[in-house]
Amino acid sequence: MTPGLREFVLDGGGGADAGTDGASAAGLAPRVRDALAQAFTLAADRGAAGTRRRTWLDTADWRLSRAGLVLQHERARGPGRLLLAGDDGAVLAEQPLTGRQPRWPRLAGDLPDGPVKDRVLPLASPRALLPVATAVSRVTVTRLLNADGKTVARLIADAAAVTRDAVTPGAVTRGAVTPGAVTAGAVTALPTRLAIAEVRGYPGQARRAARLLHGVPGVSPAAQTMLQQALRALARHPGGGGADARITAGMPAAAAAAAVLLRLLRECEQNLDGVLRDIDTEFLHDFRVAVRRTRSAIKLLGGELPGCLAGRYAAEFKWLGDLTTPARDLDVHLLGFDETARHLVAATPRDLEPFRAFLLRRRARERRRLTAALRSARFAAIRRDWRAALLEIRDEPAPAGRGGRTAAELAVTTTARAYRTVARRGGAITAESPPQALHDLRKRCKELRYLLEFFAPLHDPAAYRTVVGDLKKLQDVLGGFQDCQVQREEIRALADAMLAERAAPAATLLAMGEVAARLAAGQVQARAAFGARFAAFAGPEGRRHMSVLLGAPHAGAPG
Repeated sequence: MTPGLREFVLDGGGGADAGTDGASAAGLAPRVRDALAQAFTLAADRGAAGTRRRTWLDTADWRLSRAGLVLQHERARGPGRLLLAGDDGAVLAEQPLTGRQPRWPRLAGDLPDGPVKDRVLPLASPRALLPVATAVSRVTVTRLLNADGKTVARLIADAAAVTRDAVTPGAVTRGAVTPGAVTAGAVTALPTRLAIAEVRGYPGQARRAARLLHGVPGVSPAAQTMLQQALRALARHPGGGGADARITAGMPAAAAAAAVLLRLLRECEQNLDGVLRDIDTEFLHDFRVAVRRTRSAIKLLGGELPGCLAGRYAAEFKWLGDLTTPARDLDVHLLGFDETARHLVAATPRDLEPFRAFLLRRRARERRRLTAALRSARFAAIRRDWRAALLEIRDEPAPAGRGGRTAAELAVTTTARAYRTVARRGGAITAESPPQALHDLRKRCKELRYLLEFFAPLHDPAAYRTVVGDLKKLQDVLGGFQDCQVQREEIRALADAMLAERAAPAATLLAMGEVAARLAAGQVQARAAFGARFAAFAGPEGRRHMSVLLGAPHAGAPG
């Protein structure tokens, strides 16, 4: 809470109860006015009354909220301001916004320079800041006067309402909103907030006013911030996510597989608008991850689906994966461009600028192709027909008695098989193994990771965290190795394309060669770290952790 401010909520009190007449202290709720009049003379502060508009901002994956921060764009009279506070309300940074006010969504890197941007950018980049809630308030201020007629405290009444004009990507990403929970355009009044603000030199009078308010029927200390109240009114919930679905150990395996695949379809759709509008590059990344996980789920769990459903949609989701690859690869180059340029030794960052321009032209072309496909009848049919098929499987009544595999049995058998594959393939890798061997192992590790996440609700939480933590470390090494190789090959191909288009000055090609050499060195380092990481995951201790996770300690260990 802001120092010197004591906040209360007028239970059940909307704007009418608190009063919207800023010109008169009589506009206060009678019970509030009568309580304070026992010790103070009340006088309206006409100059302080007015309308205030607050827009709270966060990334689609709630990075600021998870860091305990609240970012607010506030506008009243005059210029607006950005306000960054802790989740306890304490102000951490503030900066005025003169001239044209920013519009949202907006990349964190495009915020006006100032202390708020300095705090937010490292956390939010490369994501955009999205409006997660907006409230419009009628604020009235009442001066509390002592017997000498001096202002010794102020009562601020804030009657706010939140409006949902449309569902933004930030509102729905990762299941943050219940579809249809709030009607577009609906206005919801929040409980009126009352705050006692101290006046310098009179802290005791503010405490006295707060005690009087505390004793008023229907007035209680604020247990939630206004943002928390607004999110609750909009049925939005910070955080959430992951690929787990609502599955139970005893449900039919086919229903569990369908539930997982439905959740992944929702993740695709929740990121679709952000991809089409190109709000930030991470929407495409998250869309791709959901597609990749879907392909793995079809491969690993598709045997539980009826008929040729798995084969048909394996091809459709491969089409989607291939479709998104070029644009995402270009995004990766551009996101790391400045950092790459800073590490040049023989060349200068300026030498790489023609390469950046070439990447941007390529990206614009690939995005046109991508958005056309995502707006196509083919993709619409995938979404519609795939959902209908999965819903039918998930909601099919379970057969009487025990029949077929359960979700728990499916989780154990598929996860154990995937672990054995990782252990066998990784154990066969030597210093002479080709890069493709590590790439194949990386794909098998991804499949194992996805299975662990699909069935996370069925696993012991402590064992799950241990196994996934070890697997992540192995994946980091394999990912670093593969990323370096892929980017080296792409740089070579892009250099050829630039030469063909006569868009490659000699200095640029030399700089690109230096970048490729640096990637080669990174690949060597990753290869050297592989042995230790793999031993930690697939050695005796790693096998014991996996056995505990699968519920069969030691006996029948998946090795």
